[in-house]
Amino acid sequence: MIRSLSIACTSALITAALLGIAAPAQVIRNHDSRAPVNLNAGNLELQDRIDRVVVSGGVTLTQAGLTIRSSRLTVAYSDTNRIAINRIDALGGVTITKDDLRANSEAAIYDLDSNLITLVGNVQLAQGGNRLNGGRVVIDLDAGRSTISGGTAPPAPDDMAVPGVKTVEITLETNSA
Repeated sequence: MIRSLSIACTSALITAALLGIAAPAQVIRNHDSRAPVNLNAGNLELQDRIDRVVVSGGVTLTQAGLTIRSSRLTVAYSDTNRIAINRIDALGGVTITKDDLRANSEAAIYDLDSNLITLVGNVQLAQGGNRLNGGRVVIDLDAGRSTISGGTAPPAPDDMAVPGVKTVEITLETNSA
């Protein structure tokens, strides 16, 4: 059985509401952000003076089973004795997959120094029968936790419309019959 829950509230209330809802399925566990990163794209521009690589055209990045696809990707790195990637910015039709987790958004930032992946703009997370939709999701790879913030509210009946309201939509799969 699948239960659906739609919450319409301000960003502050969203955080408070989600503290009481356990959705452990929308996480990435045991990811090695120190593993090698592989890039495949139609175009590559090396901006060596500012320690950055810009790739575009059907971009696919893989790292230890994590895959990021987008139309454009910027990789910031440091070069002290060896190249170390610090941050990856993905833009345009972003899809992130790992195991059975799938996340879609307009943009994403993968901060390898803090082990956080931030998805922004029409974010949709799916894992098994569980779904999360919102405006912004932060995936903490160390803690194995995802935090979601509201997006623009969908059109509501006139008697329910509240200006400036943000929404988070959650669908959790349960074991009950």
